[in-house]
Amino acid sequence: MTQVRRQHSKQVKFQAAMDMVKGEKTIQQISQTYAVHQSVLMRWKKTLTEEGPRLFEDQRKKTPSEDQTAELQRKVGQLTMEIDFLKKALGQ
Repeated sequence: MTQVRRQHSKQVKFQAAMDMVKGEKTIQQISQTYAVHQSVLMRWKKTLTEEGPRLFEDQRKKTPSEDQTAELQRKVGQLTMEIDFLKKALGQ
């Protein structure tokens, strides 16, 4: 007999991870409350602590990454070559 994997909502994951961070309950109590294995709770806590600071980043000040910049420069070069080719083909 196969078991169907349960999917938990983001709110449940967040609340369970917050309970872990608070430290008011033991991991066993939290595990029983949410009916989730302890290793899963530890993963959720790790995700919360690692990615939590990104929630407060200012989205307006994001700069393009080096990969995006390189990709855009490559595209500009390609389009420039196509324009030059078409100009020569039309005799300009």
